[in-house]
Amino acid sequence: MANIKVDLNKKIGKIKPMHAVGQAPIGGPGKEMFNDFHYLTEAGTPYSRLHDVMGPFGSGRFVDIPNIFRNFDADETDPASYDFAFTDALIEALVAAGVEPYYRLGITIENNSEIKAYHTAPPKDPHKWARICEHIIAHYIDGWASGYHYNITYWEIWNEPDDGMRVASEMWSGTKEEYYNLYEISAKHLKSVFGERIRIGGYAAINFNAAVEPEEYKDNAQRLYYVEFFHGFLKHISKVRAPLDFFSWHSYSHPLMTVRVARWVREQLDAYGFENTETHINEWNPSFRDRGTAHHSALVSAVMLGAQKSPLDLLVFYDARKGGSPYSGLFDPYTFKPWHAYYSLVAFDQLYKLGNEVYTQCDNDGLYVVAASNGKQSAMLISNISGKEIGLNVDGVDLSVARYHVIDQPRLLSWSAPVNKIDSDQVILIEF
Repeated sequence: MANIKVDLNKKIGKIKPMHAVGQAPIGGPGKEMFNDFHYLTEAGTPYSRLHDVMGPFGSGRFVDIPNIFRNFDADETDPASYDFAFTDALIEALVAAGVEPYYRLGITIENNSEIKAYHTAPPKDPHKWARICEHIIAHYIDGWASGYHYNITYWEIWNEPDDGMRVASEMWSGTKEEYYNLYEISAKHLKSVFGERIRIGGYAAINFNAAVEPEEYKDNAQRLYYVEFFHGFLKHISKVRAPLDFFSWHSYSHPLMTVRVARWVREQLDAYGFENTETHINEWNPSFRDRGTAHHSALVSAVMLGAQKSPLDLLVFYDARKGGSPYSGLFDPYTFKPWHAYYSLVAFDQLYKLGNEVYTQCDNDGLYVVAASNGKQSAMLISNISGKEIGLNVDGVDLSVARYHVIDQPRLLSWSAPVNKIDSDQVILIEF
C-alpha cells in the first residue's frame, strides 16, 4: 500500500520543462519530412535539441557548423559563405509546431571514427569559430543573411568533448585544455555580442556516475576522466570569468541515479560560484533497449517526476527520431506511430500546462508522484517501477469525479475507470 498526501494550497514551485526532446521525428521526401511534427505539438514539447540531426549516418546538410559553414577558410562575414537551407527548413518547421529549438553549436557524433574522423579535431582558429557561431546565431535571432527573428534561448558549445580519452574519439579528438580554451573564447565572444538575449552553456558531458559511486568506478579510468574533465572545466572558466548560463550533461541510468547525479552537479556548481547556472540533462533515456514497452514508459515517467523534484532545470529526452536506433524511443520505426514513452511525455505535459507543482508526499519508494494545479484544475501523475502491484490511498483531495488515464502494455494514456491500485510498469494520470 502507498499512502499519498496532496495539499493543493501548498505550492512547491513551477512545473519545469522535463518533456523536451532531442532531434525531431524527421522523415519523408521534401517538406514531407516534417509532417510528423504535429506529435511534438500534441505533446506540448517545449524544446527540441538540435544534435545528431539526421545522424548517425547524417546527411551533411543540417545544423552542424561544418554543414553550414563548409569552407573554414572562407570569409565568415559574407552570407555567401553559409549554407542555411536545410537548417532553415528544420527550424521553421519546429517553430511552426510550437517548439523552441535548443541549438548545439558543434558537430554530430562521428560513429566509426576509428576508420576516419572528419570534424572531431578542435577548430584550427577558435576565435574565427566563435565568429562563425555569432553569424549563425544572428541569422536566426537578428535576421542576418535574410534570416529570422526567432526566440532561441539556448546555444550549447560542442557536445561531449570529454570523450577525448578514447582511442578513437567520436566527438572531440583534442585535449581537455583545448576545449576549455574554445569554450572560453566562444562564450565570452557570444555573450559580448548578444548579451542576455541568449544563454550560452555546455558542455553536454557524458556522465558523472563515477562521482556519486566512486567505489564502483575506482578502476574505470575513462569514467574517472569525465569527473576530472568537469572539475578542470569549472576551475578554468571560474578563473577566466567565462559565462556559464547553463551546464549540460547526459544520463542513461536508472531514475535514482539520474536524480543523485543531478543533485551532485548542483552542489559542485554552487561550490565553484555558479549558483545561478541552470542545470540540464539534455540526453537521457533509461533502459532504452526496452523501447516500445510499458516498462520503458514507466521509467521515462519516473525520470521526469524525479527530476521535477530535484534541482534540475531542464530534461531533453534522447531522442524523437523515427529511425531504427535503439535510442529512438518514442516512435515505432516501421509504422512511425507513437510508442508508450511518447505518451509519458504527453501525460507530463498535462502537469506542465497547469503551471504550479503542489505538495505531495508518498510513503512508498517504488512510486514516483508529482501533482500540479492552476487553482481551478489539478492533476497528479504516478509511475510504478517497483516491480509489484501497489495499492493507492490518496488523502487531501476529492477524487470522486476525477478522470483516470493509464499507460500500460495494452493502453496508451487511455481512459480508465477509477482505480485504487497501480500495477508494476504502469503510469496513471489523474485529473481532478
